[in-house]
Amino acid sequence: MLEKKIVIRNTAGIHCRPSSVIISEKEKFSGVSFRVTGENGTTDLSGILELLALGLQCGDEVTLQVSGGNEAEALETMSALFEKEFDFPDA
Repeated sequence: MLEKKIVIRNTAGIHCRPSSVIISEKEKFSGVSFRVTGENGTTDLSGILELLALGLQCGDEVTLQVSGGNEAEALETMSALFEKEFDFPDA
């Protein structure tokens, strides 16, 4: 198991759009288990609602744990998404 502490950088936090991107990318890592722990709880990234329930805001610190399969690549890819400043167009 690998673990990394991550600070959320997206100005608007992890809302619906970033959550969708994160969960979609997570699905590419079959055989890898994820666990994200923040101030408001823990999720296994099984879906968008579970991630949204953490209420992650800009500046929050989370711990990402990855186990199984290609842990190093999964940790690198997923931590980069949590740290990313997303630039979504206005709706």
